[in-house]
Amino acid sequence: MNRELEYMFVQSARVWIPDAEEVWKSAELTKDYKNDDASLQLMLEDGTTIDHKLDPKTKNLPYLRNPDILVGENDLTALSYLHEPAVLHNLKVRFIDSKLIYTYCGIVLVAINPYETLPIYGTDIINAYSGQNMGDMDPHIFAVAEEAYKQMARDERNQSIIVSGESGAGKTVSAKYAMRYFATVSGSASEANVEEKVLASNPIMEAIGNAKTTRNDNSSRFGKYIEIGFDNRYRIIGANMRTYLLEKSRVVFQADEERNYHIFYQLCASANQPEFKNLRLSTANDFLYTRQGRSPVIEGVDDAKELRTTRHAFTLLGINESYQIGLFQVLAAILHLGNVEIKDRDSDSSLIAPNNRHLTAFCELVGVTYQDMSQWLCHRKLKTATETYIKPLPRLQATNARDALSKHIYAKLFNWIVEHVNKALVTNIKQHSFIGVLDIYGFETFEINSFEQFCINYANEKLQQQFNMHVFKLEQEEYMKEQIPWTLIDFYDNQPCINLIEAKMGILDLLDEECKMPKGSDDSWAQKLYNTHLKTCSLFEKPRMSNRAFIIQHFADKVEYQCEGFLEKNKDTVNEEQIHVLKASKKFNLLVELFQDEEKATTPTGQVPGTGGRTRLSIKPDKGRDTSSKEHKKTVGCQFRNSLQMLMETLNATTPHYVRCIKPNDFKLAFSFDPKRAVQQLRACGVLETIRISAAGFPSRWTYQEFFSRYRVLMKQKDVLPDKKLTCKNVLEKLVQDQDKYQFGKTKIFFRAGQVAYLEKLRADKLRAACIRIQKTIRCWLARKKYLRQRSAAITIQRFTRGYQARCLAKFMRRTQAATIIQKYQRMCVERKRFRQKQAAALAMQTILRAYMARQKYQALLREHKAVIIQKHVRGWLARCWYKRCLEAIVYLQCCIRRMRAKRELKKLKIEARSVEHFKKLNKGMENKIMQLQRKIDEQNKDNRVISERLVSLESSYASESERMRGELGRLRGVEEDAKNKANQVSSLLEELEKLRKELSVTQQEKKTIEDWAQKYRDEMEKMVSELKDQNGLLKKEKDDLNRMIQEQSQQMTEKMTRAIAQETQQLETDLNEERSRYQNLLTEHLRLEEKYDDLKEELAHSKNVSKPGHRRTDSTHSSNESEYTYNSEYAELEDGSRVGEDVTRGMDTSLTLKLQKRVTELEQEKQSLRNELENKEEQFQRARARDDAQFRKARGAELEYESLKRQELESENKKLRHDLAEMRQSLLGGAAASAGAPGSPAYKVLLDQLNASCEELEVRKEEVLILRSQLVSQKEAMHHKETMTEPSVFAQDVNKLKDADELKQAYVGLKDTNRLLEQQLQTQRRTYDSEVESLRGELQNVKEENNRQQQLLAQNLQLPPEARIEASLQHEITRLTNENLELMADDPTASREARVIILRRMVDLMEQLEKQDRTIRKLKKQLKVYSKRIGEMGAGHTEGQTSPGQMVEEPIHPVNIPRREKDFQGMLEYKKEDEMKLVKNLILELKPRGVAVNLIPGLPAYILFMCLRHSDYVNDDQKVRTLLTSTINSIKKILKKRGDDFETVSFWLANTCRFLHCLKQYSGDEVFMKHNTSRQNEHCLSNFDLAEYRQVISDLAIQIYQQLVKCMENILQPMIVSGMLEHETIQGVSGVKPTGLRKRTSSIADEGTYTLDSILRQLSAFHSTMCQHGTDPELIKQVVKQLFYIIGAVTLNNLLLRKDMCSWSKGMQIRYNVSQLEEWLRDKGLMNCGAKETLEPLIQAAQLLQVKKKTDEDAEAICSMCHALTTAQIVKVLNLYTPVNEFEERVSVSFIRTIQTRLRDRCESPQLLMDTKMIYPVTFPFNPSSLALETIQIPTSLNLSFLTRV
Repeated sequence: MNRELEYMFVQSARVWIPDAEEVWKSAELTKDYKNDDASLQLMLEDGTTIDHKLDPKTKNLPYLRNPDILVGENDLTALSYLHEPAVLHNLKVRFIDSKLIYTYCGIVLVAINPYETLPIYGTDIINAYSGQNMGDMDPHIFAVAEEAYKQMARDERNQSIIVSGESGAGKTVSAKYAMRYFATVSGSASEANVEEKVLASNPIMEAIGNAKTTRNDNSSRFGKYIEIGFDNRYRIIGANMRTYLLEKSRVVFQADEERNYHIFYQLCASANQPEFKNLRLSTANDFLYTRQGRSPVIEGVDDAKELRTTRHAFTLLGINESYQIGLFQVLAAILHLGNVEIKDRDSDSSLIAPNNRHLTAFCELVGVTYQDMSQWLCHRKLKTATETYIKPLPRLQATNARDALSKHIYAKLFNWIVEHVNKALVTNIKQHSFIGVLDIYGFETFEINSFEQFCINYANEKLQQQFNMHVFKLEQEEYMKEQIPWTLIDFYDNQPCINLIEAKMGILDLLDEECKMPKGSDDSWAQKLYNTHLKTCSLFEKPRMSNRAFIIQHFADKVEYQCEGFLEKNKDTVNEEQIHVLKASKKFNLLVELFQDEEKATTPTGQVPGTGGRTRLSIKPDKGRDTSSKEHKKTVGCQFRNSLQMLMETLNATTPHYVRCIKPNDFKLAFSFDPKRAVQQLRACGVLETIRISAAGFPSRWTYQEFFSRYRVLMKQKDVLPDKKLTCKNVLEKLVQDQDKYQFGKTKIFFRAGQVAYLEKLRADKLRAACIRIQKTIRCWLARKKYLRQRSAAITIQRFTRGYQARCLAKFMRRTQAATIIQKYQRMCVERKRFRQKQAAALAMQTILRAYMARQKYQALLREHKAVIIQKHVRGWLARCWYKRCLEAIVYLQCCIRRMRAKRELKKLKIEARSVEHFKKLNKGMENKIMQLQRKIDEQNKDNRVISERLVSLESSYASESERMRGELGRLRGVEEDAKNKANQVSSLLEELEKLRKELSVTQQEKKTIEDWAQKYRDEMEKMVSELKDQNGLLKKEKDDLNRMIQEQSQQMTEKMTRAIAQETQQLETDLNEERSRYQNLLTEHLRLEEKYDDLKEELAHSKNVSKPGHRRTDSTHSSNESEYTYNSEYAELEDGSRVGEDVTRGMDTSLTLKLQKRVTELEQEKQSLRNELENKEEQFQRARARDDAQFRKARGAELEYESLKRQELESENKKLRHDLAEMRQSLLGGAAASAGAPGSPAYKVLLDQLNASCEELEVRKEEVLILRSQLVSQKEAMHHKETMTEPSVFAQDVNKLKDADELKQAYVGLKDTNRLLEQQLQTQRRTYDSEVESLRGELQNVKEENNRQQQLLAQNLQLPPEARIEASLQHEITRLTNENLELMADDPTASREARVIILRRMVDLMEQLEKQDRTIRKLKKQLKVYSKRIGEMGAGHTEGQTSPGQMVEEPIHPVNIPRREKDFQGMLEYKKEDEMKLVKNLILELKPRGVAVNLIPGLPAYILFMCLRHSDYVNDDQKVRTLLTSTINSIKKILKKRGDDFETVSFWLANTCRFLHCLKQYSGDEVFMKHNTSRQNEHCLSNFDLAEYRQVISDLAIQIYQQLVKCMENILQPMIVSGMLEHETIQGVSGVKPTGLRKRTSSIADEGTYTLDSILRQLSAFHSTMCQHGTDPELIKQVVKQLFYIIGAVTLNNLLLRKDMCSWSKGMQIRYNVSQLEEWLRDKGLMNCGAKETLEPLIQAAQLLQVKKKTDEDAEAICSMCHALTTAQIVKVLNLYTPVNEFEERVSVSFIRTIQTRLRDRCESPQLLMDTKMIYPVTFPFNPSSLALETIQIPTSLNLSFLTRV
C-alpha cells in the first residue's frame, strides 16, 4: 500500500482539496510525498502555491484526480477513483463542455436539467435506441425506457421507472419522455389509440396539478405513479394513475413569484371566449387566489393556447363538452369564492355583505342558494352530549373556513378528473404486464419546513431504503455470479429514521393521537415528541431556540420542521354544513357527483349536522347518528402512509429503474452549473451512496479479453500464453503485489477503487518510455541526417569556392593582358591624333588665304555688275512715271462716265429689290426662295453685262471724241462761246463723277456686310454639321458599347441559364424521385391497411370457428391502389370455393354504375372541348398570321418620305397586333381551362404573363420610335427657325447683298446635306421598328408551332403505354423549355430565368394532371364495363363462368374472328381452365426457389406464365386472361405473405415478377418496346388484348416485393452493421479499450458470436450472388446495393452520433478502413457507378472529422468545407463527443466548437441529428428485353406441369 501511495503521490500528481466556493478544487503536487510528511506542497490551477496540512491522526491524503482520458465518461462507475469530487467534476465536464445532460451512475441515470429545449427526443432518436442494449448507447432516458421494456418482455416481470429530484429538476419532463417512448415503440393493440390517450393525460395533469414556483415554471405539486399496461404481445392496452399528496394549500395561497395551478390562469386567459361568458371571469389579477404571487404570466407560455390543448386532451379521453364546461364552472366558482369578502360584525362573529357579487356568482355557478351559503360561511355547528349549537365564527376563522372549502372542492375535483382519466385509459383486454412510471417529489429542505415537507421527506426515506437494498442486491448477485468471495458491505441503513416516523408511538402515531384530542394543539404535540423521542432516538433533536420545532436526521441532511399547522393539515377539516349545501344543489349534477362518496362525518371530531339559525338550539341526538359518528375518517398522514406502503409493495414486486434529476442552478440559466447545489442534490438523491457502495467493493470490472487488449503493452512476449485468462493472472500478480486489490471471477477481473488508475499510470509510463525511445531514435536519425546534409553542403561550398578563386585568377590574367594591348593601341591613337591636328592646321591656313584672294576678286566683279543694274532701273522708273501720269488722266475721264451710268443702274436695282421682297413674302418655301434669288441674280448679271457693254461703247466713243476734240482744240480756242459751254459741261461731269464715287463706296460696304453674313452662316452650318457628326460618333460608340455589353450579358446569361437549367433538371429529377417515393409509400400504406383488413377478417373467421379467440399478428405485405378495381378476389377464396364474390356481384348497386357512366361521359366531353379549343386556337393563329402578312407587305411598300402616313399605318398595325394578342390570350385562357379542368390554370397564366410582357415591350419600342421622331422634327424646325426667324427687312436686305452666286449655292447644298442626314436617321429608326415588329410576328408563329407540337405530343402520348407517357412527356417538356429559355434569354435576360423555371415546373404539373385524368378515364371505363357486364349477367340469369370481382371486362362480349396460325406456331402453352389452380399451385405456391435458381434458366416461371397468357390471348378468351393474371398476382402475394422473411423467396419472385413485366412490355406490340426484338419475337406479340393496365398493376406489385426485399435484407444486416463497422477492430491494436463501468458495452473484440466486417462483406456477396442466380435485372441489383449501402452508412453514423466511446481518432481510422473495404467490394462486383459510394459520404466525412486537426481557425475553415454532407448538428455533436483514448490526444475546446457553429450558422438545412434509416429510395424498373426465344423453352418434369401442352 505504501509503495503504491509513494508511486501515486509524486510530483505533478493531481488531487482534489475542499473549497468553500467550488466545493472541490483541483491542485497539483509540487513535491513527492513521503510517509512522514505532515503536509503536501500543492499548486492550484491559477498558479497559487499552498501548503495543505494533513490530519495528524488519520493522515488521510486528499482524493486523487482521475486521468484525463477517464474524464467525461458515460458511466461514473467507470472512473478509477470513485469519490465525490470525481463524480462532480465528471458531471460538470459532460454538462458544460459536451452539452450532455444524461450520465449513468451504475444503475442510476443522472439527468441534469439544461433549461433549454434540446433536439434529442425526436422519433429518429427513439428509433435509434429501440432494440439497443442499455450500455451500447450514450446515456438517455430512452435507454432506461428501452431497458425496462426489454426486461419486461424477456424476464416476464413488471418494471418500474422511479423518477425523483427537486422541484425544477425536470422530473415531469423525464417521465413524460419515458411514456412517449413506450407509446412510440410498442404501439397499441386496438384501434382506440391508447398510446395517444396515455400521452393526452399529461397536459390534463399538468394543468390541474402543476404550478409555477420560484424554482420551476412547471412544478408538479403532487406525486403520481402511472402503470402502463401491455398485452401478451407487449403492446399498450391501457394505463392507470395513482396520485399522492396534492398540495391543496396552493389553491388559497401562493408565495411571491409563484402561481396557483395552471388551469386557473388558462381559464382567465380564455375568459373572452363565448362559451365562458357565463363564468363571469376576467384577468388573473382580479382574483385573490391568482394574484397573491404577483407573477400571473410565465414567459414564453400562452395560457389560452394551453387551455385549448387541455380541452383537446379532455375530448380525446372521452370527457365530453358538457362535462368540461361543468369542470370549468367549478374552477370559476372557486375563484369567485376566494373573492368573497367576510367582514367583522363584532369580535366573535362575522358577516357577508348582502348581494355580494362574487358570492352571487359562486351560488349561480354551483346551483345553491345565496342565503344558505352566506349563513354557513360565517357559522358552524357544535355538538355536545345532549344538544347541538350553531356558533358564529370570527372573521379570521370564517376566512379559514372559506379557504378550507375551496381546497376541499379542488381536491374533490382533482380526484374526479384522475378517476375519469383512469376510466378512459382502462381496457377490456387482459393485462399481461405493466411498466410503472413514478414521478414523485425529491428530498426538500427550506427555511421553513411544514407538514408537506415532512411527508415528502418521509416518502424519500422509504424510496432511499428501497434503492439501497436494490443496489446492494445487484452487487451481491454480481459477486455470486462471478463466484467472488464477498463480505457484507457497510452501507447507510435508514430504517431507524423510518421507524422514528411510522413505527408505534412514532411521529405519525403521536400526530394522529393528538388530532383525536378535543383540545389538541401543535404545542402539546411538540411536547409529546420531545418527551418520547428526544432521549431515546439519536436521529431526533430539539432546536435550541424553539419549543415548537423538531429536527430529524434524514439520509440526506438534517431538516428542522415547524410544528405550527401540522394538526390542521393532518386533519384536513371542512365545515360539514357547507358540504351539505353543495350536495343539495339540484341544478349542477357534476357538483353532486363530486361529493357523492362524501362520508357522513367529515371531521375527526365526529360532529353531527344540524339545522340553520343563529340562535342556540337544543336538539336531541340521534342514536343512529351517534353510532356513525364514532367512525372517523382517516387523517392525511395515515392516508399517505397507507398509500406509500402500497407504492412500496408495488415497487418491490417490480424491477426498478432509477432516474435522478438534478437542478444545476436556482436561476433557471441554460447550461449553468452550480457545484454547491449539485452536491446537495447528489447527496440527497442517493447517487453518492451508490458510488460509496460501489467503491466499498470492487467497482472496476474488466473481462479478460478487454484487460489483455488494454494492458498488452505491460506484458513481455514470454508472458503471453495461449490461455488469455492465465496470462492476465500471471501479469496482474507481477504488477499488483497486494492480492486484496483484485479478484479473479469466471469471466471478469474485479479491481478495488484506484487500481485501474494505478494500472493506467503504469501503462502510460510504459508508453511514455516507448515514446521516449522512439523519439530518441528518431532524433538520432534526424541529427545524423542533418550532419550528413551539412557535410555534403560544406564539401559543395568548398568546391564552389575553389572554382570561384580559380576563375578569379584566370580573369585577372586576362585583364592584365587586355590592359597591355589597350595601352599599346591608346598610345598609338594619341600620336596619330597629334599628327592629324598639325596636318589639319596647315591645310586650314592655306584654305583661308586662298579664300581671301578669291573673295577680293569676286567683289570687284560684283560692284561693276551692280552699277549697270542701277542705271537700268533708273531709266525704267523715269519712263514709268511719265506713263502713270498719262494713265491717271485717262482713268479719271473714264470714272466720270461710269459714275453717271452707275447712278442710272442703281435706280433700277432699287426698284427690282422691292419686287423681290414682295415675292419673298408670298413664297415661304426655302427652295422657291433660293430659286427666285438665283433668277434675280441672273437678271442682274444680264443687266450688268448690258451696262458694261454700253459703258465700253461710251468709252470708245469718248476716246474718239477726245481725239477729235484735240484736233480741233486749236480751232475751238478761237471760239469763246464754244469754250465756255465746254467748260460748263466739264464742271457738271466732275460733280457727277464725285457722286458716282460715293455711291460706289456705299455699295462696297453693303457687299462686305453681305459677305460677312454669308461667312457667319457658313460657319454656323459647318459647326452644326460637326456637332451632328460628333453626336453620330458618340451614338455609334454607345451602340458599340451596348452591343458589347449585350454580348457579354448574353454570354453570362447563357451560362447562368445553362447552370439554372442543369439545376432545374436535377431538381426535377429529385422531385420525380420524391414523387415516386411518395407513391411507393402510399402503396406500402395501402398494403398495410389491406393486410390489417385481411388479418381482422381471418381473426373474425377464426373466432367463429374456434371457441377461444386470439389475436394473431402477421407481417405486412404490399398491394397497390389499382388492385382494388382489378383483382380484389383472393386466391384463397378461389381455392376454398367461396362464393363471396358472387354475393357481392348480386348485391351490386345500379346507381353506382349510372354515376360512373355519367362521370365517364363528363370526362369525354371535357376532353372533346379541349380538342375543339385547340382547333379554334390554331385557326385564330392562322387568321392572325394572314392579317400580319398583309399589313407587313403594305407597310413595306409605303414610301419613306411620307412620314405621317407611315406613322399612322404603324399605329394601326400595332392596334391590330394588340387585338390579335388579346384574341390569342382569350383563346389560350379557354384552352387552359379545358385542359386543366378549371379556368386560369397556372401554366397558361404564366404563358399569358409572357404575352403581356411582349405587349409591354412593343409599347416601349413604339414610344422610343416616337421620341426619336420628335427629336428629328425638333432639329428640323430649329434649322428652319434659324433661316426664317430673321427680321424680314434685314433678310431681304441681306439677300439683296448676296451678289455672289457661289455663296448661295453653298448654302443650298448645306441644307440639302442636313436634310439627307436627318432622313437617313429616320430610315434607320424605321428599319429598327420594322425588325421588332417582324420579331413579334416570329414569336406569334413560334407560339402557334408550339401549340401544334403540343397537340401532336398529346396525341402521341395518348397512344403510348401508361408507363412510357410520363417519361416521354417530361423529356419533351424539358427539351422544349430548354430551347425556349435559350431563345428568350437574349430578349429579356433579367426576367427570363425565374419565369422559365416556373413554366417548367407548372408544365410538368400540367402534364401529370393530364396523365392522371387520362388514367382516371381509362380506369372508370374499365370499371364501368365490369359493372355493366355484371348487371347484364344478373339480368339474363347467365350462370356460365362466374366472374370474380377483380377480373377485367371489356365491352359486352361479341364474337371475334381470330385467324388461326399454322400448326407450326410455337411459343405458347395451352392449359384447361380447371387446371389453372394446379398451375398456380405447382408453379408459384409449392415451388422451391433454391432448386429453380440452380438447375433451371432464370425467370422460368415468368416465361411459363407468359406463354400460358399468350395462348389465352391467342384463343381470345378474356375470362381466362383475367383469371390467370388475378390468380398469379394473388398467389405471389400469398407466398410472400407466408414466406416474406425468406430472402431467397422474395428475391426469386422479384426477379420473376420483373421478368413477367418485361415480357408483357416486350410482346405488347408497342413500337417502343419492340426495337430489340427479332422478327420471330415480333410474331409472338399479343394480338387481342391490351394489358397496359395490368402492367401497371404488376409494376406496383414489383415495387411492393422490392420494398419487402429491402426490409428482409435490412433485418439480416441490421445486427451486423454496428458490430462490424464500429465495434470490431479490423486493424488490431490501433484503438485501446477504455474502462466501461457497470453498463458493459458489447465487446469490441472478435469472439465467436461477434459480427465483423468480413461478416458484412460475406452477407453482401451472398445477396449479390443469389440475385444474380435468380436473374434479377442488373439495374435493379444496383438499386438494391445502393439501398443497402445507405442503410449501412445511416445506421453506422447514427450509432456514432449516439456513442461517445466511438468518437476518437483511432475509431475514425477504423471506419475509413472499413469503408475502403466496402468500396473494394463494389469495385470487385463492378458496381462503382450505382451510386452506393455516395451514400457513404456522410460516414466518410464523420470519420475524417474524427481524424483532422481541431485547433485553429484554419482547421475550422477546413472542417466546414470538408463536411458538406453532414449537418451542423451532426458536426457539433461529433466534436462534442470526441474523446481521447490515450493521454497523448487532446480534447476539442469549447471555443473551437463555437467557431464551427458560427461559421455554419448560415447553412440552410434540417436541424435533424440522425439520418432516417427507414428511408427507401424510389425504385424504377428499366425495360430489359430478353433475347430468349419462347419456342425454345422446355418445361422440366420436376415442375409437375405435364398438363401443359406446347402449341
